[in-house]
Amino acid sequence: MGLLNFHKNTFRHGVHPPEHKSDTNGLPIRQFPFAPLIILPMVQHIGAPSVIAVREGQEVIRGQLLAKAGGYVSVPLHAPVSGTVRKIANVPTISGKMSPGIYLETAPFSSQEVLEGAPVDVETASREEILQGIQDAGIVGLGGAAFPTHVKLKIPEGKNCEVLIINGVECEPYLTTDHRVMLEQGADIFMGIRYLLRATGAERAVIGIEANKQDAADHLAGMIPPDIPVEVQVVPVKYPQGAEKMLITAILGREVPSGGLPIEVGAVVVNVATTAEIGRLLPHGRGIQERVITITGPGVKKKGNYLIPIGTPLRYVLEQVGVDGNISEVYMGGPMMGVAVSNLDISIVKGASGIVAFTEKDVKRPQEIYPCIKCGACVDACPISLNPSKLGILAKFEAYEQMAEAYNLMDCFECGSCSYVCPSHIPLVQYFRMSKSMVRKRTAAKPNA
Repeated sequence: MGLLNFHKNTFRHGVHPPEHKSDTNGLPIRQFPFAPLIILPMVQHIGAPSVIAVREGQEVIRGQLLAKAGGYVSVPLHAPVSGTVRKIANVPTISGKMSPGIYLETAPFSSQEVLEGAPVDVETASREEILQGIQDAGIVGLGGAAFPTHVKLKIPEGKNCEVLIINGVECEPYLTTDHRVMLEQGADIFMGIRYLLRATGAERAVIGIEANKQDAADHLAGMIPPDIPVEVQVVPVKYPQGAEKMLITAILGREVPSGGLPIEVGAVVVNVATTAEIGRLLPHGRGIQERVITITGPGVKKKGNYLIPIGTPLRYVLEQVGVDGNISEVYMGGPMMGVAVSNLDISIVKGASGIVAFTEKDVKRPQEIYPCIKCGACVDACPISLNPSKLGILAKFEAYEQMAEAYNLMDCFECGSCSYVCPSHIPLVQYFRMSKSMVRKRTAAKPNA
């Protein structure tokens, strides 16, 4: 197929924050140095943590299995470097909690070659074998969600995947990871699409790319293999266009029902970097050891897109790229949906797509949170047509059940659009994140849950 420019196809509402991508979108991916010590939490993804399969003092080779999947909704973990398991103990995580993990000391004179495994042949493998290969490779969503990819690709009984959507939107400000992957790893992306088409049974694939990445759209459109049904579709620049439900609406004109999944409208959405990893790893039977990350922000001196081993400590990352002396906040992910870290001793995990550092002068801290004036700005911004104003008021009164049952709280995917436009500086998305956590806890505590 080819390149389709549908600039009017989009979703309702949304916002237009400054993009701040020009500092890194022209910088090629570079290999990051190996840290002397790699720190690997077993909580790398949504679902059950990985289960440690090595012992203290054991020498391991890059790509070797370190931890097994802890269940179906789980993936294994592979050695990002060759080295020695120095300690198995609790490690810090971005949530603020400690998690079981591995301290892996890098072998300083190792070639760091990657261990080969059993290849998955895209031409002969069954759906089940491809899904097993994806799980065995430890692949999760690299766009930030870190949901195990093999679970997402498992089509429920009675459902049918018509369209595979490859998400190359990357609407989060500052981040250019996916942009560079599309420009530099096109062959891996199309190999990954071959695996995904077979795994899902989809009739065709659409690569969705925002209009601010026209070079990537043109590049991939010119590479489309003649024997697979793929097209590239350019969509307007708007946040949060990269959310899978929003992208489905933009590309297919279909709306995923409240509480529903994309497969209910015949679609499966996979991030473009995840797709590239599938195409890169499965032909060699390897596990994921590294990922591309954008390191940027006003406080970073050597901005860029780097291929970084999983488990690299954040403190080491910032030392290598150089940061301003008066750093105020560091985000793992982008400023809209990412998390401001409280501890530089955490490490890079599979779902980390960016590191953004801000200085004191760049961080605008409202001195006061004002009462909601019911201006409706948040309602106009919400991409799924919730009422953030009403939800915020209910959150103050801890009316969590009412928020969930009457106002669809659980549909919120925490894009931050409401907080971004609020003139009263109300931290709405933080309220909703806390409220959703309370709903889940109370639901789990019920006898029949």
